Amino acid sequence: MPSSPPSGSGAPTVLNRATRKAFRRLVPLVMIMFVVNYIDRVNIGFAKDAIENDSGIGAAAYGLGAGLFFVTYAVFEVPSNILLERYGAKFWLTRIMVSWGLVSAAMVFAHNETVFYVLRLLLGVAEAGFFAGVIFYFTQWFPDAVRGRANAALYSASTIAAVIAGPVSGALLSLNGFAGLRGWQWMFLLEGLAAVLVGVLVWCWLVSTPDKARWLTGEEQKALLGKLAEEERARAARKPDKSPSRWSMLRDPQMLLFCFVYFAAQLAQYSVTFWLPSFVRRIGGLSEFVIGVVAVVPFAAAFVAILLAGRISDRTGLRRTVLASGFLLAAVGLAVAAVTTPVLAVVLLIVATVGFKVAASSFFVIPQQYLVGALAAPGIALINSIGNLGGFVAPTLMGEVQERTGSVSGGLLVVAATCVVALAACGLLKYASPKRTDSHSESPATVA
Repeated sequence: MPSSPPSGSGAPTVLNRATRKAFRRLVPLVMIMFVVNYIDRVNIGFAKDAIENDSGIGAAAYGLGAGLFFVTYAVFEVPSNILLERYGAKFWLTRIMVSWGLVSAAMVFAHNETVFYVLRLLLGVAEAGFFAGVIFYFTQWFPDAVRGRANAALYSASTIAAVIAGPVSGALLSLNGFAGLRGWQWMFLLEGLAAVLVGVLVWCWLVSTPDKARWLTGEEQKALLGKLAEEERARAARKPDKSPSRWSMLRDPQMLLFCFVYFAAQLAQYSVTFWLPSFVRRIGGLSEFVIGVVAVVPFAAAFVAILLAGRISDRTGLRRTVLASGFLLAAVGLAVAAVTTPVLAVVLLIVATVGFKVAASSFFVIPQQYLVGALAAPGIALINSIGNLGGFVAPTLMGEVQERTGSVSGGLLVVAATCVVALAACGLLKYASPKRTDSHSESPATVA
């Protein structure tokens, strides 16, 4: 579990005490939430072959169904985050977790293409706003100087989930025939109900804002809220548009860049995530359980890389450099994996996974420092919703390429090229960051 941010030398200040308390109290819970979320999102990849065999769904139909989730997710993302801002994170995140858990469990009834498509669409509706809501939630708790590590801790949970999801999903798939259910039905049922249980925990434990946290002293609440307000005023002062509206986001070139860069990261992530077990199966002679174990290796490597990248990003202020390094690794790993042997392809997918996880985990600290006031919640949601369409394009693209050519190599090369374009786009990203006294901060770090 990632440690809380260091408080510096000497006795911790009131602000540092408040930040460390918030980190220890809230981040582990959010990580648990994201672990369950990620498992419920990627388990469709482990069930791919079993669902196809039981229902007759082909590779293209599977890819379309896997991607439909992201369509409704994108449509309902911004409204969901606006409602979270209105009703508070505690209530709204609980609602999201319970509803998506129930829909995920209902996947036991996905016996044909129609039911499969409908449930994937409903899952997108239920889950919309979860990740963007958590990212916005962090802006209400963590100052800029530690937000990179908070975001990294959140993303590290996805690698923990991947390590857990492989063996657990493989074990549940092996329950084929137990109590009259297929293995994939047990997997969806139990992993969906886990989300419902965690949702209850969220209702009992989560605190929406610092002023409602009984575990902070009055002095600590005042210091934390004061620092967050000070940073918000600084961001607003740097904005040329002093009366921004939510509609202004749609004509902001930076928002378009944010959406594309995050789209590229998600495209790479889901191109690998949904097809990784299939890549491992190409090695041959491996049981489902062993395939699940091997499939966690890339995410175990990414776990270390994410935490290291978050620490480097906070300490140096090189936000865009860290982001770009992730896209570079992703592009190289995907391109070489597309043209090499099965064993080497899995090795190169480890490199790619480290790359796209570092890119995704280091990205949101930039728009968090760019968006101001009432634009923060819908702005983060807009970026996440459009970016997450990469999760629709990836399985659809890979499924079509596989069905037409018998291989996904062409799809991987397209995704690698997209990462190269995103790498170039990183140099154009702008954001407001606190002034630094060292020589490492990037020069164009103000909002334009």
